[in-house]
Amino acid sequence: MTNEMTSNKPYIVKAFYDWISDNGLTPYIVVDVSVYGVMVPMSYVNDGQIVLNVSASAVGSIAMGELTIELSARFGGKLEHMSVPYGAVAAIYAKENGAGTSLAIENIEPEAMVEKPEPSAMISTLKSVDNKADAKASVKSQSTQTSKVKKPSLSVVKK
Repeated sequence: MTNEMTSNKPYIVKAFYDWISDNGLTPYIVVDVSVYGVMVPMSYVNDGQIVLNVSASAVGSIAMGELTIELSARFGGKLEHMSVPYGAVAAIYAKENGAGTSLAIENIEPEAMVEKPEPSAMISTLKSVDNKADAKASVKSQSTQTSKVKKPSLSVVKK
């Protein structure tokens, strides 16, 4: 048994987001763009950071997953899809009164950004395959799907 635990940052960010929103205020996050995996419109970055209004009314969609916050919003009239790993969130606060918290930046290894399939799911897939040729193809397909890590890319959006 290991004592190593996952980051508590996703839980903290989600809790503050809910708390700020439930109080009728506007949640903003400060994002450090130097962290691996951050995808935001770079023309809006100042001093290596971008401040994002992540309220439900400001974004087209928002999903707070296990590893990243995925959202879409308009910048200069153009719809942008953004991805923010929790490790890149330097602060979350309410616009109206500043209530919130600052957080330490956590640089995440690129390998950690890939969600790994459950071993039981792979075993059940293999059991459902009748012959060995199909089993080999299935294993090869699964290993290539999980090993392909899309490197995030940032594009500069001109004003």
